[in-house]
Amino acid sequence: MTSEPATPADSGAAPDTVALAKVVARQRAELDRLRDLAAMAAVLERAKGAVMTLTGCTPDAADEELRRRAKAGGRTLLEQCWITLGTLAAPPDAPAGTPAESPSTGNRPDAAPASVVPPSRNPAQGEGSSAALAALGRELVRVTTPQELAQCLLEQLAEAYADAVMIYARLPAGGLDLIGHAGIEERLAAQWHHVPPLSGVAALDALRARRPRWLEDLETDRRHYLLIGDPPSRWPTRAWLPLPAPGATGGRQGSSPDVCIGILRSRTGPFSAEHRDLLQAVARLCAGRLRAFDTRPGGAVDAAAESVQAVFDALPGAAMLLMPPPEASGGVEDLRIAAATGQVGDVVDRAGHELVGRRFQECCPALAAEPSLRRGLRRTLTTGEPYESEPFGHQEIVDGIAELSTYSLRAAPLGEGLVLTWVRHGSSDRQEQRLADLQRLGNLGWASWNLLTHEVTWSSHVYALLGRDAESGPVGLTELPDLALHEDRSALTHAIARLLREGRPFDLPFRIRTTAGLRHLRAVAEVVPDSHGTPVEVHGVIQDLTAQRSAELALVESERAILTQHDVLLAERTLASRLQDALLPLPTRPVRLSGLRVEVAYLPAQAGIHVGGDWFSAIELADGDALFVVGDVAGHGIDAVATMAQLRFTAKGMVITGSSLTGALARLNRLLLHSRDSHGTATMVLARYDRARRRLLWAQAGHPPPLLLRDGEVRYLDRPAGMLLGASTEPRFQEAEVRLEPGDRVLLYTDGLIERPGESVDRGLERLAEGVVAHHADEAGRLGALLAEVLAGERRDDVCVLDIRVPAEPE
Repeated sequence: MTSEPATPADSGAAPDTVALAKVVARQRAELDRLRDLAAMAAVLERAKGAVMTLTGCTPDAADEELRRRAKAGGRTLLEQCWITLGTLAAPPDAPAGTPAESPSTGNRPDAAPASVVPPSRNPAQGEGSSAALAALGRELVRVTTPQELAQCLLEQLAEAYADAVMIYARLPAGGLDLIGHAGIEERLAAQWHHVPPLSGVAALDALRARRPRWLEDLETDRRHYLLIGDPPSRWPTRAWLPLPAPGATGGRQGSSPDVCIGILRSRTGPFSAEHRDLLQAVARLCAGRLRAFDTRPGGAVDAAAESVQAVFDALPGAAMLLMPPPEASGGVEDLRIAAATGQVGDVVDRAGHELVGRRFQECCPALAAEPSLRRGLRRTLTTGEPYESEPFGHQEIVDGIAELSTYSLRAAPLGEGLVLTWVRHGSSDRQEQRLADLQRLGNLGWASWNLLTHEVTWSSHVYALLGRDAESGPVGLTELPDLALHEDRSALTHAIARLLREGRPFDLPFRIRTTAGLRHLRAVAEVVPDSHGTPVEVHGVIQDLTAQRSAELALVESERAILTQHDVLLAERTLASRLQDALLPLPTRPVRLSGLRVEVAYLPAQAGIHVGGDWFSAIELADGDALFVVGDVAGHGIDAVATMAQLRFTAKGMVITGSSLTGALARLNRLLLHSRDSHGTATMVLARYDRARRRLLWAQAGHPPPLLLRDGEVRYLDRPAGMLLGASTEPRFQEAEVRLEPGDRVLLYTDGLIERPGESVDRGLERLAEGVVAHHADEAGRLGALLAEVLAGERRDDVCVLDIRVPAEPE
């Protein structure tokens, strides 16, 4: 396939050095953007891994959970990832905490610690604060050290919030170590690099109290704290913000924080509520970044193991203390046994003192390899929530006989480690647990009525299903219908009467109204007779079917809505079909215009709809020329039909009254822009054939180029300038001209002819060209065969085609 350029009115300038420089700049910017996206994707994957560890969910579910938390907290996804990595938060349904500090206690060293930093962004924060947090979240991706973090904070907060930043990490002995700073001289940084565990140090006070310290009155603060600065009046106001510790979210404290960020300001006056909220949100973001650094000073030694072992020696049962080594990666395989009771040998096959110092995975390989146990232990380590495993079997030797016993494992946090306890279950315990699981999973409860003693027993789940307080006690079998709605009482009363009189079981739905709303229940009951066949007891089950019934009702409503919509669509199709006949009559055979033979085809996208946004016009003008128009209005239906009719008749009228092709397009563009009844945008190609000179003059507005077949060779005409109609107030349109020879064939068409799902437009153009070459015979009716080949398969859009042929011999 070749291309022959038409003759446009204007030609574009060749690329120059400035254009090439712009291309290079765009490519560099794109490379920077791709690097940032890769770093952000890594942060997202780490956060998803943290959520998967805590909840045991799939990667897709972890992604959805992060996005849900971000939306609920009014944050960007990147901010939520940093917060998740900083706190490894518990499941998001935990109750939210309270603000970290009220202004009234901000500077008192003896103030009681607040609960936790709130997990959600304060709704009162302005757009500027939200933008600052979002920008900081993006910049944290590039931070690789605490020193770079301090510089990043200063750059992001310097204009409105900070003149200097200091980041301290707590030492094992209780002092502080400066791990990052910005905005202060190296001399001052060296002077305050190591801070002993003295009283009156604001950063230490904030870490101990687990709440920010707002130093807003220089004279008052001098009396309480040792102030950094030479002189201290250089920064009259400052804030010390402890980073949230792992697990410190959702209403629990978690472990003690180890890092504190100082924001030093040269301005006077208190921090506003918006500034406080923003700075605390900044601390939550930085926690995630700092967890990737090793900010813990070395040399920390856990001296509690000996005390725990002394307690274990006096306790019965099997238990051990698991501690992660300082270099641990956080996995269960890294946990080591720091202390163990003597009875742990019954389940581990080694004496307790022989286990101390060994890895848990080495001593209990089967348990350490269990996925659910590994997830539970990780969750307890990160969130501090106790964990209890499902019951499992263990074979042990009792008096020389092998017996299968049932145990479950319980894990509870102790300092930086875990206390693991084996709990042995009897057969009754297992049965009760299974019955409780059955009621919970099936959303049902059991009940029994003794007909001789009149004793009534309900499981706890029956009280919940019936919305009845357990202190009020159960009701008798014959009183059960009183709990149902009035419409359902008669059927339930009749079923109970037949059960007691004839012993016939029943399975009956009924409804009750509780404080939670209307509830659909199911009652199943049968009698238990004595040896003589006399009923002595009734056993029954109450099951909640509210969710199922609600789904059934929703399905019925959906079906009704679908039927209604179907009727509306049917009426619209009928109206559209009538408009087809009135506005866009389709000729049934080729027509002769200005010595040309013209065939027309229009194929709707859906069966039964003959009018959409595609349209055509082919007329002979008074001077003997011919006008050909093909257009495509966005959309389908009545609105598209109205816009189509408006454009079709207006375009013809403008050309007939002497308007140029480009002038007509410009006026049609203004018509779409300023008409309230117009239907969005449209594309169009206008062509005028001069019979005397055999010249085809054409212009287009965002439309596919005409196709020219000459001597068995196909090419697409080069498109002159032309923008989509209705898209701009200042469009530019140009005309192009091509001379037609005897035997030439020109196709004007809409994009539905070349577009196919999953295929590029270029491939569609190639497919059309190949089809035209294969069906180039010069006889009437060949257009149908061409369309059948080109449009094979799924078609999602309307198709309109004008097939214009120049006779090989003059008529």
